[in-house]
Amino acid sequence: MHNVAFVMKRELGSYFNSVVAYIVVILFLMITGALFWLSFFQEINVLSLRSFFDQAPLFLAFFAPAITMGLFATEKRSGTLELLMTMPISNFQIVLGKFLASVVLLAVVLLMTLPYAVTLSRLGPLDWGSVWAGYIGLLLLGSSYCAIGIMASSWTRDQVVAILLAFSICFFLYLVNQLVGQPTGTMARVVEYMSTSYHFQNIARGVVDTRDVFYYFSLIGVSLVVATTSIGARRW
Repeated sequence: MHNVAFVMKRELGSYFNSVVAYIVVILFLMITGALFWLSFFQEINVLSLRSFFDQAPLFLAFFAPAITMGLFATEKRSGTLELLMTMPISNFQIVLGKFLASVVLLAVVLLMTLPYAVTLSRLGPLDWGSVWAGYIGLLLLGSSYCAIGIMASSWTRDQVVAILLAFSICFFLYLVNQLVGQPTGTMARVVEYMSTSYHFQNIARGVVDTRDVFYYFSLIGVSLVVATTSIGARRW
């Protein structure tokens, strides 16, 4: 765990010293905040974060790849990845440390949106159970997208290619249940299970089902294993 913590702190330091990270975070907060308040004034009699939870997942599909695109791509291009790999740190520890750093940044950004809920609670009774469930869903969804972003970044030296690959995968998984039309039977269940939005909507309703949590952890696990395998190939 010491090695993982070392990599995580290293990446967090890079985040907070990066102008790009600040720009991405500010843009995410500005866009989601503007959409939240616009929808709030349209439905001022409804004290709910439903509109925020409906819109935020789509922006996470871009935000997560944006903060992970350089985690491996930049290091490959600059040659610092080879230096990191000469240290007594396993490939998986490197990947896990970078992943945890991106999740910490994601969690900080989500915490910055809590004033939306606090503001609504000042105006009347708010169902905090569904609010916390929604945030858990966003954290799981965003963490999955971060893992996908790290996987994409491990495939290339180009940050632009990395963000495009990651965004394409995240966007596909988010809309897969809409892109394939109206499947029935076994196909419908497969498509639903693949869809990140389907599992998020289940959690956002206020019910944190272990099947949905397992799906996200499985997606994270597969992405991190693929990323580990990808950078492991560079040792040979």
